[in-house]
Amino acid sequence: MMALRSNSRASHGFLRQYSKPLLDRLLVFNDQTIRSTSGSCDCVYGSLKQLLVEEPKLGSQKRKFFSGICSFGEIGFRFRSRNFGSSASEIQRIPSFVTLNSDDISHFKGILGEKNVVLDEDKLDFANTDWMRKYRGSSRLLLLPRSTQEVSEVLKYCNSRRLAVVPQGGNTGLVGGSVPVFDEVIINMGSMNSIVAFDKVSGILVCEAGCILENLISFLDNQGFIMPLDLGAKGSCQIGGNVSTNAGGLRLVRYGSLHANVLGLEVVLANGDVLDLLGTLRKDNTGYDLKHLFIGSEGSLGIVTKVSILTPPKLSSVNIAFLACKDYLNCQKLLSEAKRKLGEILSAFEFLDREAMDLVLSQLDNVRNPLPSSKHNFYVLIETTGSDESYDKEKLEAFLLSSMESGLISDGVLAQDINQASSFWHLREGVPEALMRAGAVYKYDLSIPVEKMYGLVDDMRVRLGQSAKVVGYGHLGDGNLHLNISAPKYDDKILEIIEPFVYEWTSRHRGSISAEHGLGLMKANKIFYSKPHKAVETMASIKKLLDPNGILNPYKVLPHSLSSCT
Repeated sequence: MMALRSNSRASHGFLRQYSKPLLDRLLVFNDQTIRSTSGSCDCVYGSLKQLLVEEPKLGSQKRKFFSGICSFGEIGFRFRSRNFGSSASEIQRIPSFVTLNSDDISHFKGILGEKNVVLDEDKLDFANTDWMRKYRGSSRLLLLPRSTQEVSEVLKYCNSRRLAVVPQGGNTGLVGGSVPVFDEVIINMGSMNSIVAFDKVSGILVCEAGCILENLISFLDNQGFIMPLDLGAKGSCQIGGNVSTNAGGLRLVRYGSLHANVLGLEVVLANGDVLDLLGTLRKDNTGYDLKHLFIGSEGSLGIVTKVSILTPPKLSSVNIAFLACKDYLNCQKLLSEAKRKLGEILSAFEFLDREAMDLVLSQLDNVRNPLPSSKHNFYVLIETTGSDESYDKEKLEAFLLSSMESGLISDGVLAQDINQASSFWHLREGVPEALMRAGAVYKYDLSIPVEKMYGLVDDMRVRLGQSAKVVGYGHLGDGNLHLNISAPKYDDKILEIIEPFVYEWTSRHRGSISAEHGLGLMKANKIFYSKPHKAVETMASIKKLLDPNGILNPYKVLPHSLSSCT
C-alpha cells in the first residue's frame, strides 16, 4: 500500500501543496452528522436557518418585495406571476370557490380556539409568500390545527363551503407549491410536531407531520439512528412537507427515496375523512398501497397528518473526500467505479462545475479552496459511511489509489478533522447561497440520465453566450442536475432563451422536469414534458375522486386546463 501511494504521488502529484500525504488525511468520524451549517444562523420567522443545497431559507431581512401581482377583474381574481424560473402566466381564480366571511372565521375559532386562527397581517404576509419572493398569495386567514381531528373538522367545513385551502409546512419549496395563488385558506401544520412512537429494535419512527426534519435528526441521533433523508433546509422544513413533495436530498444514493422509506401515513381527505394508513410493517401486500398516492402529491389529494418511516442505524465510520476531475466523462467513470468498489459504504456522490466553485469562493465568507494549486473543470464530493473503521479505510484507500493511477482524479484531499469535513460540505451546500448573492438566478431541478446530464449545461451556455452565467451542480449519484442561470438582473429576454428550451431538451433526452422539488404552480402546465396525456388524465381522475370540489391546493401539480374542471 505504501508503494502504491508513493508511485501514484510521484506520477500524479495528487496532493501537491498539502502538508500530509493522501492516505494520512483520512478521517474516520464517530458521528454520522458531520455536515456543517457554517455560514448560517438559527431562525424563527423571517430569518436565516439554512442556506444549503437546493432549498435555502431567506436571509434575516423581512420579505417585503414581491413579484406576484393579484388583480380583480370582471370575472374574478387573476394572478400574474413573474416566475423568474418559469414563463410568466396568467391564472384565473376558479369561480366555484367562495370567499371568506366573518361567519367562517367564527366557525374556525370554535374548532381551533381564537389564538390558532391567525388574522395578523405580518404573519399572513410571511405565510403568503415563498422564500424566493417569486410567488405571493392574498390569503386573509392562517389556521394552526393541533390534532388530526381539528384538521378533519376544518376540511369538512371548507369542503362544504367550497373554501379552497393550501396545506403548508416549513414553506421552503422552490416551485410555489406551499403558498396561496389567490385567497386560499392556509393550513399550517407546524403545531402538530410530536413524536408519537419510536421502536429501537426495528428503527421505525412514527411522528406528526409538523415535526421539523432537524429535530427528528437530533432525536434519532440520541437513539443511535439516522433519518434516511437529509436536506439543506432541514432546520425549517417539516416531515409532512418532505413526504408531500417526495423530497430527495443528500442520502438518496444510499437509502433511496421516501417511497422506499415511508411505511405508512395518516391522511385527511378533502371531505374531512381520516384515512388511516399508518402501518409500521415492512411487508403488507393487501390490496393497493394507497400511501404512495400521497407521497409527492403536494397536498393536492389530502393533508398528511402523521408519518411512519423506517430509519437506519447510525454508523460510526464516516469519510469525506473532495476531488477534482478534468472533464465530465471522468466524473461519470468515477461514479461507476465508486459504485463498484465502494459498494455498500458509498453514501453521497455530489458534483459541482468550475463556475459553481468560483461562485462559492467569490461570494461566500470564510471558505477556502482545498485544492488551491490550480483550477479544475469539475469537483466531486464523496462520502462513505460504514461500521468498520479499518475495513472502510482500506476500501476507500484502494479506490482512491486506483482512481489516481487510472487518471480519473486530477487532484484531491481527504478530510483530516471534523472542521475540514464540514468545510468540504459547505463548498457543495453553499452554492445556492452564492448564487443568491451574485444577483438574479433562474433555477431548474431536473432528472436526466447521467451520461447526458451535463450536455444540457453545455448547450445552455451556447444559447446564452455572454448574457448570463450557467452553473451546474447536484446529486450525480442519482442523476439529479441543479441547473442555475445567474445574471445581474432578471430579464425577460434571458427567460425566453431558457424556456421552453430547458424543458424540451429534458423531454427529448427522456428526463424529468422535476427531480425532487415538485411541480407546484411553477411547473403545473409543464407536466406534459415528462408525462403522457393519458397518464395526466388518470391523475386528474384520481384528483376528482378524492377531492371532487377541488379545494386542496388548487392550481398546483396538474395543468390548469384540467384542475379548473375539477
